[in-house]
Amino acid sequence: MNTHLHITAWALAFILFIIVVILNKQGKAKGAKIVQMILRLDYLLILYSGGALLAKYFGGSPMMGEAIFKGLAGIWAIFAMEMISLKTGREEPTKSWWIQLVIAVLLTMVLGFGRLPGGLLP
Repeated sequence: MNTHLHITAWALAFILFIIVVILNKQGKAKGAKIVQMILRLDYLLILYSGGALLAKYFGGSPMMGEAIFKGLAGIWAIFAMEMISLKTGREEPTKSWWIQLVIAVLLTMVLGFGRLPGGLLP
């Protein structure tokens, strides 16, 4: 159940993030601010469900280190999304944050779906 909640929260976060970036690019600051606040609530859901998944590895699992690294990469992805949202609204450059977001998401996905048990792959 926690895995599905976590994946759903991430999917929702990506959708809301794209909406925030588009609204900011269109100059609709008020709408972007509202959606960004909803996105921040979703971040809390991601952190809660991710923390619950991470807690399962603290019982002596040999993959505990990878699970911790995945958690840190996930927090990095959230931070990059937040910085892109803020800087897009201020019309500041975001290229370095987009690169960081791609790296963090790739690390998180590879570890979550490919390496750690509980992902979609057996």
